[in-house]
Amino acid sequence: MRRVFRIVVLGCAVLLLTGCSASEKSDALWEQVKIGDIAPSGQGKRSIGQPLMTIDFVVHLFEMPAENISALDNVWWTLYTKPLRFNDSDAFSSNLFSVGFGQVQMWNKVRNSLQAAGGKKIKTISLLLLDGQADDLVVATLGNELTIFYASTDGSMEGATIGPGELSLRMKAQKIPGSRGVCSVDVQPVFSPPIISSIPQLAARTKSGEFLFASAGFSLKMSPGDFVFLGPKKYSSDQMTLAGLFFSRSAPSPSIRMFLIPPSKDTEKPMPYFGPVVRTYMIVCTRISD
Repeated sequence: MRRVFRIVVLGCAVLLLTGCSASEKSDALWEQVKIGDIAPSGQGKRSIGQPLMTIDFVVHLFEMPAENISALDNVWWTLYTKPLRFNDSDAFSSNLFSVGFGQVQMWNKVRNSLQAAGGKKIKTISLLLLDGQADDLVVATLGNELTIFYASTDGSMEGATIGPGELSLRMKAQKIPGSRGVCSVDVQPVFSPPIISSIPQLAARTKSGEFLFASAGFSLKMSPGDFVFLGPKKYSSDQMTLAGLFFSRSAPSPSIRMFLIPPSKDTEKPMPYFGPVVRTYMIVCTRISD
């Protein structure tokens, strides 16, 4: 009986010693684990206090009587095309799109040409783009489905059935590493269906229904004070073409009370105008945060 009692006591002692040893090992392992090892790494997220890297633009929208569209020839003559890189220069021109590059000292010449043709600024829109991100400048809202005809990059005329949704000018800007105060800007027309859900997965599914008009896209490098002026190569009233939707309206925007045509040799005072208008876009880079 005494031998049995000794065996039991000895066994309990072994168990107690083993348990204590395991506890000591567990504590030692836990001490090696740091909070950073079990907390989310936070990769891809901005650190608290780190400033946002942004590229700022101001877009000025102008309208002018369609009958005075020849005044844009003076604008195109003033601006440069060499800094521009087109996705396809032939397709860009076939879509009746025109664009020119200018700098701040050329602004007055452009403004004077537009004013001489009866043009007016109808709206100014500010765009603040995160570095490497894109934003859309809405050009037209499509309430119903329709087919838009455009020139593709292979030179053929194609039709894209889109709508309802928004036709926009998508702009993406990204700072150029190693070049202070310079960014790369990509611009192209895009159709986006309406976003009907705030849930990211459903919103992404809606975004998959977008249609990019890459044949009318272009890119360039810009610094603060640089601008691009986008307008039609010639007037097109056809609202079933990409150029027609971007650059023409059957009447001046409601924000304009009245267009006044400058007096000519036959008139002594400006004449009111209520007919079709041409819309143009001046995109100005105003700031690049470093």
